[in-house]
Amino acid sequence: MWKKISLMLILLLMVSVFALGCGSETEAPATDEDLSLTTIQDKGTLVLGCDDGFPPMGFRDKNGEVVGFDIDLAKAVADKLGVELVVKPINWETKELELKNGSIDVIWNGFTINAKRNRGVEYTKPYLNNEIMLAVKADSPIQTKADLAGKIVGYQVESSADMAIKSDSQFFESLSETREFETYQDALLDLDVSDRLDAVAVDKILIGYVISKEPGKYRVLEEGLGEEYYGIGCPKGAVALREAIDNALDELMEDGTIESISNEWFGSNIVIRDVAKITQEELDTAEE
Repeated sequence: MWKKISLMLILLLMVSVFALGCGSETEAPATDEDLSLTTIQDKGTLVLGCDDGFPPMGFRDKNGEVVGFDIDLAKAVADKLGVELVVKPINWETKELELKNGSIDVIWNGFTINAKRNRGVEYTKPYLNNEIMLAVKADSPIQTKADLAGKIVGYQVESSADMAIKSDSQFFESLSETREFETYQDALLDLDVSDRLDAVAVDKILIGYVISKEPGKYRVLEEGLGEEYYGIGCPKGAVALREAIDNALDELMEDGTIESISNEWFGSNIVIRDVAKITQEELDTAEE
């Protein structure tokens, strides 16, 4: 008889534990609430991941401080969000991983919008036009894109130039070799001081700035590798943060702050805010 009573008590205890477990699950349901903006505001900082060798968007000045157009613009946006901007130089090759694992909050440094990146990034509306150009030495005999057949072209690894040069299959296959560099600055330096490169595929905004600072060293071919837009990359699904950044940029355009920053770096206001956000369908069907 005692054995029967003991067995009944054990069964009752098991049922009670099971019931408590089920009850705790119903008390803490999963949530899909987007906390991307409130998380930034609660911690009080916006951590910007950038390539610190990409003038004039983000680069180190003579004192070693990271400065640039994107840095100044991001500081103005951070003020609008009520937080402090923290600039974190990163390896550009692993930028999406840095964003995904939370070591940075945004990728913001001449970050080109394309379909491949869109799979892991929540893009803002475009804010700058760009084009991938082919830069050669000022005294190079190369005058056209066709002249680069059988030549060697360099580019920054995992950059938009990397993607552009490989997506132009006819041009890519005409080259004898391509070479990857950690930064655009490394590629341009190699072009300047050695005979190992004939040209560098590079962002128009960057090479235009370099040429303005070092006239007579480089020139660009008239024919490029395609136009593109720069956007700001938030973590995928961080819609609240993305919308807050877009709204802040609209306000900064309206109050003249953007014009002032752009004039300082480019001599005119080249920022665009009348371009609608690129749709998911457009990104899905775009060439990679």
